[in-house]
Amino acid sequence: MKHLFLSAALAAALLGTLTSHTPVTSHTTAPVAADSPALAAMFEKYWDERAKLFPLEATGQGDNRYNDQLPNDNTVAYRTTQRQFFQQYLDALKKFDRSKLSENDRVSYDIFLYDMQMRLEGLKQNSWMMPITQMSGLPISLAQLGAGSGNQPFKITKDYDNWLSRVRAYPVWADSAIGNFRRGMRAGVVLPRPLVEKMLPQMQAMVTTDPSKSIFYGPVAKFPATVSAADQQRLSAAYQQAIKEQVVPTYQKLHDFLKNEYLPKARTTTGIAAVPGGADMYRYAVKFWTTTDRTPDQIYQTGLSEVKRIRQEMEKIKTEVGFKGDLNAFFTYLNTDSKFMPFKTPEEVLNVYRGVQAKIDPNLKKMFGKVPKTGFEVRQTEAFRAASASAQYNRGLPDGSRPGIFYVPIIDATKYNVTRGMESLFLHEAIPGHHYQVALQQENENLPKFRRFGFYSAFSEGWALYTESLGKELGLYTDPYQRMGALNGEMHRAIRLVVDAGMHSKNMTREQAIQYMRDNRSIDEQAATAEIERYMAWPGQALAYKTGQMKIIELRNKYEKQLGGKFNLRAFHDELLENAAMPLAIAEKTMDAWAAAQK
Repeated sequence: MKHLFLSAALAAALLGTLTSHTPVTSHTTAPVAADSPALAAMFEKYWDERAKLFPLEATGQGDNRYNDQLPNDNTVAYRTTQRQFFQQYLDALKKFDRSKLSENDRVSYDIFLYDMQMRLEGLKQNSWMMPITQMSGLPISLAQLGAGSGNQPFKITKDYDNWLSRVRAYPVWADSAIGNFRRGMRAGVVLPRPLVEKMLPQMQAMVTTDPSKSIFYGPVAKFPATVSAADQQRLSAAYQQAIKEQVVPTYQKLHDFLKNEYLPKARTTTGIAAVPGGADMYRYAVKFWTTTDRTPDQIYQTGLSEVKRIRQEMEKIKTEVGFKGDLNAFFTYLNTDSKFMPFKTPEEVLNVYRGVQAKIDPNLKKMFGKVPKTGFEVRQTEAFRAASASAQYNRGLPDGSRPGIFYVPIIDATKYNVTRGMESLFLHEAIPGHHYQVALQQENENLPKFRRFGFYSAFSEGWALYTESLGKELGLYTDPYQRMGALNGEMHRAIRLVVDAGMHSKNMTREQAIQYMRDNRSIDEQAATAEIERYMAWPGQALAYKTGQMKIIELRNKYEKQLGGKFNLRAFHDELLENAAMPLAIAEKTMDAWAAAQK
């Protein structure tokens, strides 16, 4: 899931009550500290002001006040405003005496402190010289928003006018992005060549001579009844004009700049360490994505040992199904045998995923006491981004106006392979992975908004990967090939530790990384290449999954040992999700307090 809580006791404390989770000791009569209204007011003010600074984020969270805004985040002035904003709130936080806060407020204090410090540190990095990649950036997200199938609402006339206002700011944004790319070219902070080559068709796909064929025409092609006939006529003309005069020329300009000017200067090296200041950029990325102080080398070594362990599990399945040949021959068999590709249409693929939900439903109730109210859907990834997209979850809205969506990229249904681990992928991206974690977090109104809508990849992706290990307990993985698929998925995340740290801190090349991935899991060359290029574009992001998963498994094992018969798996899951996403060290501290209360 992409591009950024509280225990039951803490949540109850926000309401001014105590629950049975609250540890009570007989030798003290000190009153429990009450939550601070002043701290809550500061958090509220922060979130309110933040929405104006990051209006696209606000739209994604269902705050529609700034749906017409598209700030130019490529400028020095914008970065300066961010720096002042985060510094102002860091200073405001430090005026509170942490020792005098309630337990609940201390958790919020610690998360907020961590967040402000990381944001300020991030603004010192030179990543602004590479404003877009094939994986992320406004040209991709703008198309998702403008298609009408994403976060931007198109329900009433004002929504349509908001979008026109937003899209009119795009040409200026793109000019500034090109200016930043040129600054990067002069400083030697440039993207690797294969990534730029992937960006060219993405830009070209948005160029069309007929506005009605543009993805941006989608909302106009299906007006809701709330838009009057006169407005429909006016908006249709305005959208055609905006597509013709703003959208198409801007994508064409970005394409031509990248092809003619930037591509010849793109680097032939793989890792970020090759650019000036790159080693520091990677150290920051590792810390940001894992929320730990682990070094690239420690992560690399963990990856090697996990790859070795998972290979042994794969060998057992190969033996179980009676396959003659080595593991790599088994991978080839899984990748290429036609019996593993039974699909004719994308809808058939999506229906298998929908069937997993029905299968796990009876057992979910034994493992989770709390379930989200937010709706959920499985959809095919839009064609314009499918070639470089991974399966992903897009968060819904807590008011029910937008469901959580599990997007599945299907380029050719006849080549969609069941052994890629369809069951484990559903657990991860959908239920009880991202959908449960994100929806429950957003629905928890006892939290300050910066926690309700906060995102820490190590926690969220760690949780999603952890849920893959629940497959057997949920009634899945009865077939050895689905078990192999689940191992393939876990192996994928272990390989990431090796190749991400390898490319960005150990001079591993793109080609070596692709080969390492293909040597250790069942994956075709095209998919392996897309994955490796993703890690090249997002240094450190791929480390979050395994780091978080291993921490959650470690905590579960620790409390099972500590509590013995008093350990309740459902209570453990509910507590972890009630607390919401947070840096791993803070999560461990809050869960330790919960475990102590169980005794």
